[in-house]
Amino acid sequence: MTVAAPFAHAEQWIVQRGWQAFAFQREVWRAVAEGRSGLLHATTGSGKTYAVWLGMLDALLRHHPPGRGAEPLRVLWLTPMRALAADTTKALAEPLHALAPQWTIGLRTGDTPSAERARQDRRFPTVLVTTPESLSLMLTREHARDELQGVGYVVVDEWHELIGSKRGVQVQLALARLRTLNPALAAWGLSATLGNLEEAMQVLCGTQPTIAPALVRGRIDKNLVIDTLIPPDPGKYSWAGHLGARMQQPVVDEIARSGPTLVFTNVRSQAEIWYQLLLQAKPEWAGEIALHHGSLDKATREWVEQGLKAGTLRAVVATSSLDLGVDFLPVERVLQIGSAKGVARMMQRAGRSGHAPGRASRLTLVPTHTLELIEAAAARRAAYAGRVEKRASPNKPLDVLVQHIVTVALGGGFTADALYEEVRTAWAYRELTRAEFDWALAFCERGGESLTAYPEYHRIVRDEEGLWRVPDRAVAKRHRLGIGTIMSDAAMQVKWMSGGNIGTIEEGFIARLKPGDCFFFAGRLLEFVRVREMAAYVRKATRNKGTVPTWQGSKMALSAELSDAVLEMMQAAAQGEFVEPELQAARPMLETQARLSRIPTPTTLLVEAFQSREGQHLYLYPFAGRNVHLGLASLLAWRLARERPNTFSLSVNDYGLELISAEPFNPEPVTSGEAFTTRELLPDVLASLNSTELAQRRFREIARVSGLISTGYPGQHKSARQLQASSGLFFEVFRKYDRANLLLTQAEQEVLGQELEISRLSGTLEGMLRKQIVFVPLRHPSPMSLPLMVERFREKLSTEQLSQRLDRILRDMERDTG
Repeated sequence: MTVAAPFAHAEQWIVQRGWQAFAFQREVWRAVAEGRSGLLHATTGSGKTYAVWLGMLDALLRHHPPGRGAEPLRVLWLTPMRALAADTTKALAEPLHALAPQWTIGLRTGDTPSAERARQDRRFPTVLVTTPESLSLMLTREHARDELQGVGYVVVDEWHELIGSKRGVQVQLALARLRTLNPALAAWGLSATLGNLEEAMQVLCGTQPTIAPALVRGRIDKNLVIDTLIPPDPGKYSWAGHLGARMQQPVVDEIARSGPTLVFTNVRSQAEIWYQLLLQAKPEWAGEIALHHGSLDKATREWVEQGLKAGTLRAVVATSSLDLGVDFLPVERVLQIGSAKGVARMMQRAGRSGHAPGRASRLTLVPTHTLELIEAAAARRAAYAGRVEKRASPNKPLDVLVQHIVTVALGGGFTADALYEEVRTAWAYRELTRAEFDWALAFCERGGESLTAYPEYHRIVRDEEGLWRVPDRAVAKRHRLGIGTIMSDAAMQVKWMSGGNIGTIEEGFIARLKPGDCFFFAGRLLEFVRVREMAAYVRKATRNKGTVPTWQGSKMALSAELSDAVLEMMQAAAQGEFVEPELQAARPMLETQARLSRIPTPTTLLVEAFQSREGQHLYLYPFAGRNVHLGLASLLAWRLARERPNTFSLSVNDYGLELISAEPFNPEPVTSGEAFTTRELLPDVLASLNSTELAQRRFREIARVSGLISTGYPGQHKSARQLQASSGLFFEVFRKYDRANLLLTQAEQEVLGQELEISRLSGTLEGMLRKQIVFVPLRHPSPMSLPLMVERFREKLSTEQLSQRLDRILRDMERDTG
């Protein structure tokens, strides 16, 4: 059949499949035809991929009619996950092969076989699906300018996942380079969960777009169902994990009555635990349920993904490794164990079910303690109201800039003036001064003031043509091996004694094991045998008990948007309104809190005091997330001790904080609000924490990204101890002999901005000053204070001791309060 222009090719392919294009897809096609960059924000499973790809393919076919043979590289499609790359390649190939069969498509990630890489090195395909790291590696190629100047389109998939990280900055710099090579380049971002769309589009499109970019909102009727698996008897008191195992049978029952189900947890250790809980309840499900997280061997993950796509698995327990837009069409249901801690993350996971236009997405929240019932109701209300978290780009991280300078020097060289102007077109570096750029350039040239005598840190030199290049092959090799900004603790391969990989576990966990110790990993109970050449060798355990590995950075903090929504729910409860089913279930706990103390609300700040055999306790409930509460607890303890020297123990969770001292102290600076002042906030925060130690920990990542330290060559990886020692040595050298080193300044800024969220801490203090402070002396721990006690107890008591301690506390309270 003949289809009239415009968008004849796109319409033709859509019509041949019996489909009909959505209005937002045509809007994208028009913007692409006009040569515009932009951001497409639409619900998961609504057709974002074809909206952008068919528009670009239509434009390419009009400008480069097929029939002339294979086209050179024209389109780069960036994805944050290797697993997503394979699915994306398959989706793009279908219309490409139908409309331009002579054009080629390829995939290039860290998993790409060497033979395929070699073929691509001889001639890139027309369309290349790749990752930010692989794109940066392409920019290091000697003839990168010639190979990449024909690229007319770049698509950044799951832009919300990248924008707030250094990987997003890496993408910004790569786009700036590609725009220099081809000023007509059009870049498009795809996202489903972003709260600051205009800013996100500006970050992607840079500071100097030649044509105004387009923001397209894809509104289609997509039924999103969010409900909660209500526990039968949550009780009056609860703490983290209190309901976890009690929800085992209800979760099993939900899976049994549903189609293919994804069970999401927030951390890998929790995924391992829940996989075992499901198998314990239903041994006959062995082979029908599976486990998926980033530490498992690639072959295992791929087997699980294929099982989900084929619909042969009843359920998969997963972490964020399956968060993003991989299409698992058979999945009907998503269960979220515990709070997702953010509205965007919850909606992203909900979209893994019903992943097609016209199908409903359903997510069921499974609380692990009573306060998560309230979080569940708050998250649902926030999601339906569209209150999604904002994502902000990091501000001019110099370690990423240093890495990029060496990358461009490898990829044909540069002049300083031209690269400075190019870098400033990237949003993250729009305020970069020439002095800061020159410092980074000098750091690449000679390692700063303190490393001038060491040739291995003289990475770039200016040639006779005035171009900065990398003359040393060893430097070039080390740089290419270290490209990227993803940072994790050194991991060890876990292998069977008989051979074969199982996955990777952080070195710190393996170091604590003795031969014969057993642990759960990859859904199996394993016995540790020995370590050899950075690999932990194991065999199948004969015992039935073992520990569960823990991974660094496990705990997520409650987002500001979800915190506000939770307080609004608390306000309803304080007014006696228990409309939501979750509030009804949490009613015994909330009414006990109201009877013994008060219920926190958006306009009040609850402060509780309690005296025990341990000493004097003070509890505050700002609802600002655990990261902010950590900084706030340290700050308040320091300010209280400044009045009278004292030692405090601290405990924090997402809702509040505890200060406890064996010696009496005057709480009046807190109850009056005097301790909440934002005057001298920065020096007080730095004084209240071991800021030097925090900065040194952060510096390890900066040293790795900037190329100061290397993780080693293939087969010769360095241990975490070696990396820490190397970065620590640089840190001390710079502190003593190069105090003006801007990487030191960056480490301090990242500690304040990312670990302590100093801007949110400042806003929290200002909000606390505006609220009415409600001070309540307690005769017994309240339902809000007990979880903070438990957080502290867990650090020094065994599970059995903790259980006995809690039983005694609860018995005493029930006896005295009835």
